[in-house]
Amino acid sequence: MKMIRAFIRPEKEQEVVLALEGAGFPSLTKMPVFGRGKQKGLQVGPVRYDELPKTLIMTVVDDEDAEKVIGLIRDKAWTGFIGDGKVFVSPVEAAYTVRTGEAIL
Repeated sequence: MKMIRAFIRPEKEQEVVLALEGAGFPSLTKMPVFGRGKQKGLQVGPVRYDELPKTLIMTVVDDEDAEKVIGLIRDKAWTGFIGDGKVFVSPVEAAYTVRTGEAIL
């Protein structure tokens, strides 16, 4: 299994979530976050914003679904401008249900 973490523009959150749900990937976690990338913030006139708002979407999918999910996120989060976000993919070694202690994998 793979964990996919996508840092995207907040205004693209709903579009990404609906696309994932429509493609059969309804399970996810999302949260508002702040950060900065290579551009180190944003300069608007004399005001500098060091950290910009983003939305973090996390989901765990089967290995064979990872590329499809990444493609959906990239397609729906894309604006073509700096700051569209990043997608990180990590292997998941184990998962457990809290209530029962049952191993999921």
